[in-house]
Amino acid sequence: MKAVVMAGGEGTRLRPMTANQPKPLLPVVNRPIMEHVLRLLKRHGFDDTVVTVQFLATLIRNYFGDGEELGMNLHYVAEEVPLGTAGSVKNAEEHLRGEPFIVISGDALTDIDLSDMVRYHRENGAKVTIGLKRVENPLEFGIIIVDEQGRVQRFLEKPTWGQVFSDTVNTGIYIMEPEVLDEVAEGEVVDWSGDVFPKLLKDGEPLYGYIADGYWEDVGTHESYLRAQADVLSGKVDVEIDGFEVSPGVWMAEGAEVDSEAVLKGPLYIGDYAKVEAGAELREFSVLGSNVVVRSEAFLHRTVVHDNVYIGASTNLRGCVIGKNTDVMSSARVEEGAIVGEECVVESEAYLSNDVKVYPFKTIEAGAVVNTNVIWESRGQRSLFGQRGVSGLINVEITPELAVRLASAFATTLKKGSVVTTSRDVSRAARALKRAVISALTASAIDVRDLEVVPLPVARFHTSQSGVAGGISLRTSPGDPQSVDIMFFDERGADLSPGAQRKLERVFSRAEYRRAFPGEIAELSFPSRGVENYAHDLLRTVDTTGIGEAGLKVVVDCAGGTGSLILPSLLGRLGADVLTVNNRLDEDSPTDTLAKQMRDLQYLGELVSSSRADFGVRFDPVAERLSVVDENGQVVDNERALLVVLDLIAAERGGGRVALPVTTTRVAGQVAGYHGVDVQWTPTAVDELAKAAQADDIVFAADGRGGYVVPEFSRTSDGIAAFVRLLGLVARTRLSFSEIDRRIPQAHLLRRSVPTPWAVKGSVMRAVVEASEGREVDTTDGVRVVQSDGSWVLILPDTSEAVTHLWAEGPDSDTAQRLLEEWAQVVEQAEG
Repeated sequence: MKAVVMAGGEGTRLRPMTANQPKPLLPVVNRPIMEHVLRLLKRHGFDDTVVTVQFLATLIRNYFGDGEELGMNLHYVAEEVPLGTAGSVKNAEEHLRGEPFIVISGDALTDIDLSDMVRYHRENGAKVTIGLKRVENPLEFGIIIVDEQGRVQRFLEKPTWGQVFSDTVNTGIYIMEPEVLDEVAEGEVVDWSGDVFPKLLKDGEPLYGYIADGYWEDVGTHESYLRAQADVLSGKVDVEIDGFEVSPGVWMAEGAEVDSEAVLKGPLYIGDYAKVEAGAELREFSVLGSNVVVRSEAFLHRTVVHDNVYIGASTNLRGCVIGKNTDVMSSARVEEGAIVGEECVVESEAYLSNDVKVYPFKTIEAGAVVNTNVIWESRGQRSLFGQRGVSGLINVEITPELAVRLASAFATTLKKGSVVTTSRDVSRAARALKRAVISALTASAIDVRDLEVVPLPVARFHTSQSGVAGGISLRTSPGDPQSVDIMFFDERGADLSPGAQRKLERVFSRAEYRRAFPGEIAELSFPSRGVENYAHDLLRTVDTTGIGEAGLKVVVDCAGGTGSLILPSLLGRLGADVLTVNNRLDEDSPTDTLAKQMRDLQYLGELVSSSRADFGVRFDPVAERLSVVDENGQVVDNERALLVVLDLIAAERGGGRVALPVTTTRVAGQVAGYHGVDVQWTPTAVDELAKAAQADDIVFAADGRGGYVVPEFSRTSDGIAAFVRLLGLVARTRLSFSEIDRRIPQAHLLRRSVPTPWAVKGSVMRAVVEASEGREVDTTDGVRVVQSDGSWVLILPDTSEAVTHLWAEGPDSDTAQRLLEEWAQVVEQAEG
């Protein structure tokens, strides 16, 4: 049986280590990752191996040659352009005819028993056997579900936490029968997990999953790279270490010189012909490459040093990586997570703080304190985007420099000459950062239409107009006056999809920004009558008949936000009797704290009651969401307000569909169904509701948190449009808010959040799926388990925090509470 080693990856997440060398050549304990893989193949009898190469292919060929030094026969097959995981193997078909073969990645460290996997493949008569491994964080891998016999049931590539229902992932190690290559189109981009395997599964072919007991680590991040070194030194992975164990855990290669006065605390590794002087201290999980010099009083802990590096006297290196041929001069300090590329010079007493990345061929001047990356590389983090765009503390995490880089990355994803809108809330921080954003966009050949201070729905509306490619809006983070959100819109005015976010993040992390030539610097314009145009289109589109005749009286709280720029004049044209409060731009309170929100709602209730108004609404400071108070002055919670609005719209439309998140009470389904309207349940991600609302038959959408979509006007959340729509509905119904509320069944929906470490989220969701066996399961987002009596529980891992959220609904509160406690216990036990 032959082997195919995939060695074409660029390893972009590992830059700057992979800026000038392919990922398979990165050393793990002074041997390239791919060499560890080839030695594993050799150990299991795979002497004849095909290596697929693409990125910096010559370096791989030059290092391994024909494989003679390893006792193997290596053939190389190059891709002119990337062909995907399956297309790459198809490209090597001439070497693989007539017999089964194994496919393995050249950049994952493993000691999986390949011989046992071959046995398993043959015993099951499999067409494809996929190597599987249980991991702590399955987000970056493809999840595969197998039955008790090991037969593959389902694939899911790189899921979100809401889609995680197992921690069993695809290792990229496959054993295949040769006819599988007939399913791969020649010269096209084809992937095994995304294209070929699902088709084979659909055709009923025998696909099996082999759950491996051995070690496997996809060395795809700086953290996993350091972890792989530590695992080799700790003996967690069965690979050959080139050297001698001179004392427990201390390995030295041929020709290494260590002064007897040096301090060594293993496990650690010292490469061939390295030199460690007296007084130097090497601590746990440090690795020195070949020809490294460590001078006296230097201190290294969990540090990986590549070949031919000079470490000066009294330096201090912790949890970092130093690239080959680099000089770190005396008394320099490099902190946790920092990466210094090859051929660099870090001069005396320079300081590189946590997570700083220095690309190759750079010099850090003597005494410099470097807190940001030398060539604009992003800091390591789970994701640049959160639930509200890119968020962080003003002038700490979100600085003008960061705003410039983000806007430059966004501009690079668009064509030159595209038009982008910019806008902000009333805060000074948003104003300062927006100026940085505008400069970066125009310098990248992007024309900017600055809407200045406008409600967020107005910004989304103008971004959705013809000829606009996207938008950037800045606002103070809800509930946190010390933080700011930078929000990115697509051409529909909706938040960027996860795919578009990842594209922007890739440009941002690589710092590959486009710059305009002098004659291409773009224009900045300030559209006139932006608010008026929005109001005109809103009144033209949304049904307002009956408002004037009904003689409605309402109280509106603008919350001192941008809604005050449009609401008074807009409401004056509707014919209702309107009392507005907080009708001003309040720079000192640009966001809603919980205390401010509750205080304002209480006061709003008093005004509604005392003035005998029909109802009252309070907008958030950017007019995207609204809260409702009924005619008695009672605050209607957001879930209940959704049901009231849904009832009114469904009764009036009498057909179509509404889009609601899976976390919404199923009473909404009863309300919609009573009026002949269907419900489309959507995932909870911000962009999913807007995506669902694009369908022509969607008559309403809401998120249950005060956000409403009025599809006839806009396909994104819009508090102003929702209020105008609500006015018309109440006027034509001629029922009070509480009367409408009373005719809707009570919901018994409870929620709880359980702290869940990131490392066990995958195993928790696997335990949930196992515990739900025999019951109806919905995986639209997270795992929703439906009981025989119709009660249900939803378990959903949080995307940005170390918690798991649970929702439970039953026919009464006691049933919902019991269900919540039962499944919270499942989650908590899985963590243990």
